[in-house]
Amino acid sequence: MSEMDGIVKEFLVESSENLDQLDRDLIALEKDPTARDVLSSVFRTIHTIKGTCGFLGFTKLESVAHAGENLLTKLRDGQLLLNGEITSGLLAMVDAVRHMLASIESTGKDGERDYPELIQLLTSLLTPSAKTPAPEIPAASAETPAEQTAPAEPKNIGEILMDKADVTPEQIAAAAEQQHQGDPRHLGEILVDRGAVKPGEVLDALVEQKESRGPSASDSSIRVDVGLLDKLMNLVGELVLARNQILQFSTSQQDTTFLNTSQRLNLITTELQEGVMKTRMQPIGNVWSRFPRVVRDLAVSRGKQVRIEMEGKETELDKTLIEAIKDPLTHIVRNSVDHGIEPPDKRTGAGKPAEGCLLLRAFHEGGQVNIEIADDGAGVNLDRVKQKALDRGLISADQASRMSDRELLNLLFLPGFSTAEKVTNVSGRGVGMDVVKTNIEKIGGTVDIQSRPGQGTSIKIKIPLTLAIIPALVVTSQGDRYAIPQVSLLELVRLEGEQARTEIEMIHDVPVYRLRGNLLPLVYLNRELYEPDTEEISRNTEGSAESGKQASSGEHSFRKNRLPEKPPEEEPPVEDAANIVVLHADGRQFGLVVDDINDTEEIVVKPLGKQLKGISCFAGATIMGDGKVALILDVLGLAQRANVVSEVREKAVVEEAEETKEKLEERQALLLLRGPDDGRMAIPLSMVARLEEFERNAVEKTEGQLVVQYRGQILPLIHLSSALPERRQEPRVPGETAALHGGEKIQVVVYSDQGRSVGLIVDRILDIVQEKTVIKSQKGRKGTLGSIVVQGRVTELVDVKGLIETVDPSFFDQLVAA
Repeated sequence: MSEMDGIVKEFLVESSENLDQLDRDLIALEKDPTARDVLSSVFRTIHTIKGTCGFLGFTKLESVAHAGENLLTKLRDGQLLLNGEITSGLLAMVDAVRHMLASIESTGKDGERDYPELIQLLTSLLTPSAKTPAPEIPAASAETPAEQTAPAEPKNIGEILMDKADVTPEQIAAAAEQQHQGDPRHLGEILVDRGAVKPGEVLDALVEQKESRGPSASDSSIRVDVGLLDKLMNLVGELVLARNQILQFSTSQQDTTFLNTSQRLNLITTELQEGVMKTRMQPIGNVWSRFPRVVRDLAVSRGKQVRIEMEGKETELDKTLIEAIKDPLTHIVRNSVDHGIEPPDKRTGAGKPAEGCLLLRAFHEGGQVNIEIADDGAGVNLDRVKQKALDRGLISADQASRMSDRELLNLLFLPGFSTAEKVTNVSGRGVGMDVVKTNIEKIGGTVDIQSRPGQGTSIKIKIPLTLAIIPALVVTSQGDRYAIPQVSLLELVRLEGEQARTEIEMIHDVPVYRLRGNLLPLVYLNRELYEPDTEEISRNTEGSAESGKQASSGEHSFRKNRLPEKPPEEEPPVEDAANIVVLHADGRQFGLVVDDINDTEEIVVKPLGKQLKGISCFAGATIMGDGKVALILDVLGLAQRANVVSEVREKAVVEEAEETKEKLEERQALLLLRGPDDGRMAIPLSMVARLEEFERNAVEKTEGQLVVQYRGQILPLIHLSSALPERRQEPRVPGETAALHGGEKIQVVVYSDQGRSVGLIVDRILDIVQEKTVIKSQKGRKGTLGSIVVQGRVTELVDVKGLIETVDPSFFDQLVAA
């Protein structure tokens, strides 16, 4: 690439960024035409584009920019006041410049069109009309002199060359005239060819012109090709896989040096991964920046008044996801203006302001990005939705009479469904909300729509922060390992012995477990994955999974590769133990019963091969620490396949749950422990972040405090038997000694608060139970809150915070200070 080609490329990139800002500035100016700083910024942008394209020989682009600059000069000088007509003309100029820049990028020329009509329009707007009286722009005060509010404009390239080189105005004018006569070369090339300047002087002039614009963000940042970032992200992913393999290997080694080195590698890899992922993160405002223009243009064409408000523009997510949500969000915004917000006369007739409001809101929550698009329009006409569905045969009259508002709203996501009365260039073709939902679900997100008649409609989208490297829970089923994205994980429940045999019930042919008073539908992973219908799997491997609908629920779902229907009399399998992974999908909870729960780890998401893409319960694959492949479960697809997100099935469970909720709502989840004096103790499960087992030789002692290296941090340990005062008459073996020498592993209950953690070493974890925590006696020893009755036995309730303060009085003070 020649130096001149590099200059053109930089001009294109910089101009495209400036045009995006121009759209926003012009919309802002239309609301406040007296904003001098915004007006000066718009003028400088167009002036710079005009000056640079003149030097580079793009005469058509220069002519359009020059016409816009003339109009902006009058606005800046106070001879005109911006109004809707002038704004439309300037926005049309921005569109024309954008088209010509695209032509330069693809062909090297600024296109075939001269835009005479646009230039004539911009010229005609120079004369104030009756609609555009002379503006009254406040004069600059003594505290804000004019030279501060309107900075000096940078010199054009000809002026700089006359200052730096021995070039006369006549030579510059002659070179420019040669360009206008059809010479395609840049102004600098013509001057060099004529011997008026040297090539080095031209480049020096360009550098000086850039510096004369003042400091910019480019001084502290560089542009990096997205392909290079993607390659770097892939390499970091491979490094994470190698790190996982080394860490797994290190657990079987006794070499202290190797263990320390592997921990160091773990920390460096984690920091590198976070740094690379930050380079890919972009504010969602980059997508939203186009919406003020979209809303303004559509509102003008529909004769509506719409105000757009944005909250959380700085919320960041991965660039891949930014690109994936751009079109779905644009469609939703256009739908809100076209369908949702009423014309001014209808709004005033309904007692609303004539101007409608469209709110865009984004925020981080639970490892996800939440996006809300809400309007204050008329809301969705559910009667029309129901009638359209009946007319198209999507539901029967009997089903329509029993459908809830939520089910009716979900009909909007069916393919080809539309409530528009007529087809326009914006809506009514039946292509839209189903594509929005499909595209959002492809990136692991969910879409929910809520509407209130006369008050407006709100669409809420939840999507992951990134798709490249995610934390996941690893489980085992039939000897195979599967990864569950942690963003869908709520909690883990283990039932043993009699609990596993008696506490899983069948209600309306649905296996359920009563979790804190709520009935939790259960899905057995072994059944869903290992009892397939042969014909269905054959169709899946050919990549021909069909799409259909659930007429009974009104929800669009995939055909789900359904298994043979289970007979109503079938009971859940009787097991000695049951591991339940509590998950949430599409706003509903269900329990996934697996053979074993292994651990959590960060996994690198790899795409599925074409043979598995048609199976809805898999979202991707990953390589585990031992080098073997594990499939990543698609929680929503698995829920759809097992039919746990069906409204009909959910109602059966909910109705049964309501009958028992009042009886159980006072119960609390407790973690049962064997106490240091062989008694029983309990800790509220809400205070337990994790349960861990550590090798006894991994425990170290520093400054008199037991510690262990844990998830890249140093975890302080408190032994329960050492912290609680002795109650037995016969002395026991000191707890610390027993912890370090009594067995191969120690069991630890991890308490976390605001990023800091403490581990309680316990003798043995017994069970997790649901019990009423009514304290029968408050005369307990120090370190306990008193005694309660659990499963018919007296149990001490541990005062976790009190114990921590006993050992480290400043622990919670540091949290408050943080």
